[in-house]
Order: sequence, then C-alpha cells, then structure tokens
Amino acid sequence: VQLQASGGGLVQAGDSLRLSCVASGRTYSSSVMGWFRQAPGKEREFVSAIRWGVGNTYYTDSVKGRFTISRSQAENTVYLQMNSLKPEDTAQYYCVRSYRGLSTVAKDYSDWGQGTQVTVSS
Repeated sequence: VQLQASGGGLVQAGDSLRLSCVASGRTYSSSVMGWFRQAPGKEREFVSAIRWGVGNTYYTDSVKGRFTISRSQAENTVYLQMNSLKPEDTAQYYCVRSYRGLSTVAKDYSDWGQGTQVTVSS
C-alpha cells in the first residue's frame, strides 16, 4: 500500500499550490483520506480530510477558507488546493488514509505517504 504525494514547492506569501496524492490499493467508500503537516520543531498537525464515499470535508481552523480538499475516485487521488499561503503554512505535508473513520489524530491513520515540502517565504 502506497500513497505518493507531490506538488510541494517554494512560493511567496499569497501564492497558491496544489498538492496531489495518488493512492495504490483499495480505497473503500468508508475510508478517509487527508493531509497532515509537520513544521520543524513542532508536532504533526491535522490539516484536512475527506470522506471517500460521500465527500464530506473537514479542515483545521487555521486553513478554513484558504485550503480546499477534493478527490477523484476514478483516479484514486486526493488533492489539496492551498490558496493565500502564509509563512506559517511552511511544513512537510503528508498524505494519509484511514479505514477507521474521520479523526484528527495522527495515530488513527494507518497509511502515510512520504511527504512533500511546502515552503512559503514572506
């Protein structure tokens, strides 16, 4: 089982990026896919998640209104559109998948991608 994330990069504050994550293996309708991030010296933080079947979305407060998560069931891919990026969004972003339902706790996600770096300069 693999999650392959891409799309990170170095941008300026106010710019946009779109992260993608292609999943191998089965993603069931009851699954949840999403994104965590970890900045240097900080704990891993929940960013956003989407229920694979119905498409309900969830966001941490600091990204609401700026980030949008979406998925393509046909391509087994989840996306994170990040607009109005801020320096505090700088982190390694990890794609995740859970078969246990929605959670904002990292340990509840069994599948993790390798991470993609997002750096936002001021």
